[in-house]
Amino acid sequence: MKILKITIIALLLMSCGATVNYDYEKGTDFTQYKTYNYYTDMNTGMSELDTKRLFNVLNANLKQKGFSLSETPDFLIDIKSSEFQNNQRNTVGVGLGGGGRTIGGGISVGIPIGQSKHSRQIIIDFVDENKNSLFWQAVSENSYNPNATPEKREAVFMALVEKVLSKYPPK
Repeated sequence: MKILKITIIALLLMSCGATVNYDYEKGTDFTQYKTYNYYTDMNTGMSELDTKRLFNVLNANLKQKGFSLSETPDFLIDIKSSEFQNNQRNTVGVGLGGGGRTIGGGISVGIPIGQSKHSRQIIIDFVDENKNSLFWQAVSENSYNPNATPEKREAVFMALVEKVLSKYPPK
C-alpha cells in the first residue's frame, strides 16, 4: 500500500514536474559505461536523510537501466544542490490618475499576493573515472517544501530522478 501511495504521489509530482536541462560531451561512447559509484568526498548540500533518499532512488533507477554499483566503476557521480526562494511575481496594482485638459498625477501600489516558493536546484554530474572528465550533466530545478513528510520527499526524488534519467544516455 505504501508503494502505491508513493507511486501516485510521484505521478502527480511528475505532472507538475521539474525543469531539467541536459548537456553532454559530443562524441562520447556511452556504451562503455556500465558501472558507477559516487564521489567519496561529495557534499550534496542536502540533509543526510534527503541524500540517502536521493541515492536510493538513483540506485534503483540506474539498476533498472542496466548499470551496477561497483568499487571499480567506469564513471563517478557527483551531486550538488542548492535551495532558494523565488521572488513573488503576483501583485495587484491599484492606481489613480488624471487626464484630459487637467494636470494630474498618478499613484500606483503593488500589493504582493501569496507566499514566495522554495525551490531546489540539483546538479548531477557523470564523470569518467579513467579520464577524470565530465561527460554528462543534468541540471534540475523544482519546487521544494522544507516541511514535507518523508514520503512526499521520497516521491519528489522519484519523480525527479525519473525525469533526469529519461534522457540518459543521449540519443
